[in-house]
Amino acid sequence: MLEPTEHRALRRALEIAAHPAVPLGPNPRVGCVILGPDGQTLAEGHHRGAGTPHAEADALARATAPLPGATAVVTLEPCTHHGRTGPCDDALLSAGISRVVIARQDPNPLAAGGAQRLREAGIEVITDVPDELAEAAAALNRGWEHGLRHHRPLVTAKLALTLDGRAAAADGTSQWLTGPAAREEVHQLRTTCDVVLVGTGTARTDHPSLTARRPDGSLHRRQPLRAVMGTSETPTLSEIEGAGEEIRLATRDPSATLAELFALGARHVLVEGGPTLAAAFLRAGLVDELIVHLAPTLLGAGRAAVGDLAITTLAERLDLELVEAAPLPSPGGATDLRLILRPRTTTA
Repeated sequence: MLEPTEHRALRRALEIAAHPAVPLGPNPRVGCVILGPDGQTLAEGHHRGAGTPHAEADALARATAPLPGATAVVTLEPCTHHGRTGPCDDALLSAGISRVVIARQDPNPLAAGGAQRLREAGIEVITDVPDELAEAAAALNRGWEHGLRHHRPLVTAKLALTLDGRAAAADGTSQWLTGPAAREEVHQLRTTCDVVLVGTGTARTDHPSLTARRPDGSLHRRQPLRAVMGTSETPTLSEIEGAGEEIRLATRDPSATLAELFALGARHVLVEGGPTLAAAFLRAGLVDELIVHLAPTLLGAGRAAVGDLAITTLAERLDLELVEAAPLPSPGGATDLRLILRPRTTTA
């Protein structure tokens, strides 16, 4: 059972692991807080990306007091393997750490086993943490963990639509279909993804910036890679200082797109394109999570939010599991509804 000081330390470790300066991609985000025998914080550390010290080593190097008898509180199980840096369990043992609190077991078979090795060395290891903290630790690296299991990025598709399933009016206008609260959520979502992906049609028609912005228009510190897939020629995306790098993927194949992005280190892709792109990923069974911002309005005609799914009969329908539904109040009284769904055929 966690001590109150360890509970607070684990919350802090999760916070620093998720710092916006920490890159996303093929390495997990990990935080570590070291507590003295009296419960006082002796050091904090976090992993800053490939080739940098792991969170435990970073924290140990920052400690300004003797560490024998101290407790290490970490968001992910200390590793056991030799990579660009040495095993974290060795570092903890050498420092004289006597207790280790772990929020999440390491799903990587090449690195797992640190908890068992520490126990065998006489260290007290605690893995039974409150559900909310365990869930936060899992959410911190869900793209990374998905990549380990499926060897492709986690795919989130985002749609904004009316009650009658329209993404734009008959004349093509679509701004703004949803209110400011929904739009702010989308920009925050972009900061949690490695890549924002659109098709050439959206790039050509909407000229999107694909940046993550705050309500005042300034850019968030963390910006996603901006990707356009398709074989048609399109103009370059808007050149904005601080925006993510732009990449072109000359294919219409969702699987090929994800393979290329995975090879580049991407572990979470946000599909923000139009109905054609959304339908392509849904048809391919490559959407792991669907986020819908539903506006309380009707258009009666206009562009559908999702293109042809090659479904010709009700028996072939694509059923979705509703994970969450929440209202998003906006000025003026209108309230959008955010739905988070998962296709029941997903491999996630």
